[in-house]
Amino acid sequence: MAEKIQQLESLVIRSLRRFRDRYFPDKVVEADLTVGDSGKEEQQYGSLDTLPVDVQFLIMTFLSPADLCHLGATSRYWRAMVRDPLLWRYFLLRDMPYWPSIDHVTIPHPDLLDAPLISEDESLDDREEGNEGIKLKFDYMSEYLKGCPSSRQQWIPTRPAYEVVTSFFQSLVPSSEPRYAMFGPGMEQLDVSLVTRLMHAPDILPVSGTPHRQINGIGSGISYMFNNQHKFNILTLYSTNRAERERARVQQESISNKLFTFEGNDDSGDPVCVPAPQVQQVCQVVDGFIYVANAELERGGEKSEGVQIRAVLNCSRGSTSKPLLVLSCISREEPETVRTPSTRSMCRTPCVDMAKRLGLPHLPNPWMVQDTVAESLSGLLDGISWLLRCSGVKLY
Repeated sequence: MAEKIQQLESLVIRSLRRFRDRYFPDKVVEADLTVGDSGKEEQQYGSLDTLPVDVQFLIMTFLSPADLCHLGATSRYWRAMVRDPLLWRYFLLRDMPYWPSIDHVTIPHPDLLDAPLISEDESLDDREEGNEGIKLKFDYMSEYLKGCPSSRQQWIPTRPAYEVVTSFFQSLVPSSEPRYAMFGPGMEQLDVSLVTRLMHAPDILPVSGTPHRQINGIGSGISYMFNNQHKFNILTLYSTNRAERERARVQQESISNKLFTFEGNDDSGDPVCVPAPQVQQVCQVVDGFIYVANAELERGGEKSEGVQIRAVLNCSRGSTSKPLLVLSCISREEPETVRTPSTRSMCRTPCVDMAKRLGLPHLPNPWMVQDTVAESLSGLLDGISWLLRCSGVKLY
């Protein structure tokens, strides 16, 4: 990936330079001319417009998406430069591994990510200058702004003043708490138990009680309080008993999953599995699902994960409307003294790669992948907030 980003970086600089030479020759300075060029060029230093293209590109790499858009609004020249498709594809490949979350709406289109690198000549053909601006064959800018977490936050609606009064009256009306089934290898394979930490973190998600509603072979789950206002219930589904899970975790061995019955392979060679009867009963009564994935690179990544997720969604009533939250979980983060963006990427599977690994882009259900740390529970509240909103709970 690093080699591909470096290759794309050189393509971006050449593309920007040739584009400026073609459509904005008055901006060309001596540092951007090739060895074969001759003649004197009038130079005007002291302006951002007349800096060498590689310096302009370096400056743009330090800007946030909002700042880049503001820069593009300053002049016709910068409007053209910040719309370069290779520039935003570079940002996509560089920044996606560090995005802490992605969902069914904001994930970049797979055709854009898997497309081969294009040369600067092809990039110029994609963005010919015309009366209506620059026409793009691949709109990487829109894909980046759609998926970048800092841009997504700007689209969340603010809470109107009258909603404060409305929420007070709504709190007086009793409502049924949403129920979610939680399962996945990240509950069993990690050194730090996410479920145990969740039950002993009153400062993050206080436990509000145990409902009386029972499901045979499963129990009633545990209810939690989100923002000291919204109750929800989690039913945990383990693949086997505690002793077998602990032995498999220590010895790093796979265990027989009692939640599913495997029935061979389909025509494409993928395994076919059917949820156990008690799991089917859970799928029919819950409002959504929480899948805890193992994001530690030395573990996880089994092919059956996506198959199990599809099997659970298919056996639930109204399956296409029930949300799926994937907690892409690791045991603990690197210490602050050794943590850098590169080490963060190496110690966990990026959430975009996790979505591809589980086959989430092909699901009809709404879904979200949220980076989570079991020890600190960081990222958990963001995922629960999304899940509650999908269930119709009004959060602001």
